[in-house]
Amino acid sequence: METDETPRVLPFQLQFDKPVASQIKIAEWNPEKDLLAMVTEDSKILLHRFNWQRLWTISPGRCITSLCWRPDGKAIAVGLEDGTISLHDVENGKLLRSLKSHTVAVVSLNWEEDGQVIRDDSVNNSKYEDRTSCFFPPAPRVPRMPGLVPGDTGFMDDSEDSFRELSNSSYQRFNILCSGDKDGSICFSIFGIFPIGKINIHKLSIPTPFANEQATYRLLNASISKVALSKDLCHSIVMCSGELNQDEVESQEGQLGVHGMRGLHCLLLDTSIFWKRKNELHQVAQQASNIEDLIEVIRTSLSVMWLDSSPQEEFLGLLGGARTSPPVHQFLVNSLGELGVKRVSKVVCGAGKELQHVVLDHLQPSAEIIGFRMGELRGLSRWRTRFRGIGLDETLINNATEKSGMLIVQVERFMRVLSSVVQQFLYDQDPVRPFLELSEVDIETDMETLQRVRELVHFGGFSDCEYLRRTLSEEFQQMESSFKEAFLMPFTTISQKILCKDVLPLFALPSSPASMSVTVPMSVTFYKDASTAMSSYQTHEHGYIDYISFQIPGDSSLDIANCIGISKGFMHSSSNITEDSASLEAVLLSVPDGYHCVDLSLYKEGQIVLLLNETTAASESFGESCMMIVQANDLPFVSISRSSCINRWNLNQLKDSVMYLQLENEKVRIIPHSVVAPLAVSGIQRRSLCFRCKKTCLGLHTG
Repeated sequence: METDETPRVLPFQLQFDKPVASQIKIAEWNPEKDLLAMVTEDSKILLHRFNWQRLWTISPGRCITSLCWRPDGKAIAVGLEDGTISLHDVENGKLLRSLKSHTVAVVSLNWEEDGQVIRDDSVNNSKYEDRTSCFFPPAPRVPRMPGLVPGDTGFMDDSEDSFRELSNSSYQRFNILCSGDKDGSICFSIFGIFPIGKINIHKLSIPTPFANEQATYRLLNASISKVALSKDLCHSIVMCSGELNQDEVESQEGQLGVHGMRGLHCLLLDTSIFWKRKNELHQVAQQASNIEDLIEVIRTSLSVMWLDSSPQEEFLGLLGGARTSPPVHQFLVNSLGELGVKRVSKVVCGAGKELQHVVLDHLQPSAEIIGFRMGELRGLSRWRTRFRGIGLDETLINNATEKSGMLIVQVERFMRVLSSVVQQFLYDQDPVRPFLELSEVDIETDMETLQRVRELVHFGGFSDCEYLRRTLSEEFQQMESSFKEAFLMPFTTISQKILCKDVLPLFALPSSPASMSVTVPMSVTFYKDASTAMSSYQTHEHGYIDYISFQIPGDSSLDIANCIGISKGFMHSSSNITEDSASLEAVLLSVPDGYHCVDLSLYKEGQIVLLLNETTAASESFGESCMMIVQANDLPFVSISRSSCINRWNLNQLKDSVMYLQLENEKVRIIPHSVVAPLAVSGIQRRSLCFRCKKTCLGLHTG
């Protein structure tokens, strides 16, 4: 802390104010570059450089509720009101992938990568090399849909590499996108594209970490405010408001139940399965995500080949298979003449070549690469000691591999039929159409061929002898269904291994519905713990320490007015609790008189930035504000005992040790107008952002 004799250092310098057309509700700095992503009230995403050069603006067409960056800064994840998570390229804002992980608004996003740095390359097994490129050319892209311009299908231009880069993640450090919605569901996706787990905080059984208490608890009517995955991927901290209750079963057995602990709670989830099995999960996610990309290529290829509408259907029947009866043929000869028929024949050949182009450039190579990748997964599934624990089921993978092989056979069969159609123009009936039927139809197959297929089963061939009777579209649907079943098993297995490890009740809220939906400024950050060496697996999860900061609302039941709470070490306190002693550290900061907290955030260097507004009786547009920076290491943290019953609000222990902040003693930058959230800070060059309420201007400050 500074003294009166020490000259005050102003931590921020105002660079410029910039007007904006609409109020900003979300702002996040790129973790690697001087790029600022902002979301306006009318749900537009703006990307600016530090010099305020706008790179692009996009509008998803739906209300945006959350946003975060990929750890390498090359992609942005956007949470939407309908539960969709869309990934956008930082270079141009185009859509890379869209995931429907939730059914309601995604209120919090957090994207973290494995923070472990292994200096000995001989023990670095986390890097997984994808061998597909050694045997196959680059994977095909989605074919153009008729009538669509690039980008309308949700995939990238052929000239761009971002979409392929998103899926080819073998060179990336293992990372996970964590998302939480307003109904209490939390989803985890590897590389942001492969769903690997999902839980709901309402269904979690919350154990007490105390030896003298064996009860379990549940959260009712809970609403997620923030989710944060630790940098070692071993834990996840969830800030949520709700009512903490003891399980009804245990309460009925005569134990003293906990009822009505309504307020802000902090949950600690055990996600150590991500770190323990990151190598296995990396390999499975690499193969599965690429397979899903190729499935989309096949689906679109079939849609391009089969246009399901009555005029186009007749046209395709005429051109693709030359389906003309003798009367129609005679009509064409009489109407068009021999020259006209030859022209139509030429058009038919052109249409057949277009179909061949779609098959050879998109459909067939996609099916072949899928078969290879399924073979890779089949080999992994047989390594039971490593991959059974993450749900890679050998039987399901074998079935999916067989289905992918059948699709390759069906594609080759279709190509033979299509080639014969191109060479011979007139047919009494269309031989191509049955292979593209969307409904189930039986394709005629001679009995001799069926008997040969049945004989192959005895020599280890396909167990399904009826595939020759199925259409290409039906074969694809069966293959896709088998993939979903096979990839659902790891998702279910990992979900069951994500458990609630601890709960920290922070402060109470009134029982009114309005209080449960109140927005409380809060921040969760994980700093490197310099006092702990990270040299082995046992000490790896202790390489980081968590800092949780939050504003205590004025209507809280605590007798603490206008304060900010900061706790640290929640992760470690839950693992070090004993019957005699258990504690975490916390501190209460009293905001200077005449001010209230608008927003807060944590720096990477262990500093806390507070955005304060002057409290005035007039409109919020008048009065001044300030940005204050506090060094976390200098705060007088107090140990909070956690060895007793959970039925208590932990911050009550800090009433007598409140630290009073003074403007003259802290690093402060006075702003001659009132401000509103959000406050965005960047750890690259310690930049922060606030914006004016009165003029709707953004003020960019640097330190």
